[in-house]
Amino acid sequence: NLAVLYASCHPERVERLTLVTPSVAAVGLTISGGLRLETVRARAAEPWFPAAYAALEAITQGRATAASWEAITPFSYGRWDEAARAHQAAADERSNPEVMAAYGAEGAYDPPVTRAALARLTAPVRLLAGEVDPGAPPATVAAYAALFPDAELVIQPGAGHFPWLDDPDRFVVSVCPQGFKPADAYNASPFSGD
Repeated sequence: NLAVLYASCHPERVERLTLVTPSVAAVGLTISGGLRLETVRARAAEPWFPAAYAALEAITQGRATAASWEAITPFSYGRWDEAARAHQAAADERSNPEVMAAYGAEGAYDPPVTRAALARLTAPVRLLAGEVDPGAPPATVAAYAALFPDAELVIQPGAGHFPWLDDPDRFVVSVCPQGFKPADAYNASPFSGD
């Protein structure tokens, strides 16, 4: 949301924009419970799936509990392994409920204004969705891409909300298909006289 708000307010400062598993709050898109459930069904063979799916159903039906939110955590990752568990534990430790409440507070975003500004953004935009991410499902990220005049949607197979953890090599190729190159502005030394 913050990168999109910056781009909408300062389009002249944006040469290119990459949005990875983006939140849709700033542009007012919604993600239905049905789409979230459909997105995770590909994970049905996972041993934790039945409990996580039942919890996601409860959440999408307005019957969420703290235990429900905890039970769906594996859906955020393409693989629910030790690396994913460590990542989640670190995120839980750093979480600040007050900041999160302010981040999505009433009036924090003005979607019609943001959408209008993004429709005029001339910079190329790449949006990356994780194939099995219920937080930013590919169909929703495709709708997000349609808000920009020059956008490309990339779906990383098997990835959840943190595609750089799920398959780092594929993530780099997805984000930088021509290889990683610093922007030209950073290549020139301020001391070289260039």
